[in-house]
Amino acid sequence: MQTKLHRPLLSLALAFTLGCNSNPVRTTSTITTANPTVTRPTVPPPPFKLFHQTKDSFTLVTTPAATDVQIAAIIWQLRDAAHTRTFDKLNIPQAFVDARDPMVWFHLYRGPKCAPEKYADGKLPCGAAYHAAADYTFGGGPQHDWDSGVLLPPPDQPNAHETQLWPPGSPYQAPSH
Repeated sequence: MQTKLHRPLLSLALAFTLGCNSNPVRTTSTITTANPTVTRPTVPPPPFKLFHQTKDSFTLVTTPAATDVQIAAIIWQLRDAAHTRTFDKLNIPQAFVDARDPMVWFHLYRGPKCAPEKYADGKLPCGAAYHAAADYTFGGGPQHDWDSGVLLPPPDQPNAHETQLWPPGSPYQAPSH
């Protein structure tokens, strides 16, 4: 009888131990999709510009009418630049990216209206929500080339999820042009 009582407890202990992950998961927001389903876009990325820079991040802006596919193309362009050390060609200082400690964030906005929200004093330009269209994160801890790219849902869709453009931290070799 004692063995039967211990089996459920042992099963519960194993389930708890195996189900808990003590390794932190790196995300750029609290909502993520489980499996990436987006493939690399074939459309060219629209132009973007550096809007603001802090000690660990860049705020970039593109056209307000950019589609999700075009936004994804910019994030892939950032990924290529990260892995080929060619940010200078995008008018983003490569030396700053190289000096990251441990990571650097890129926040991409559709147009400049909401772009100041991450560093604005006082009233936020677009209200109390995060309005970026996408985020790219490069570097982190012992994996200096770790990266993640996500399309973010509009803030007026609270049940929508961000879309991972590739498995975060996956090995990557940028295409040669």
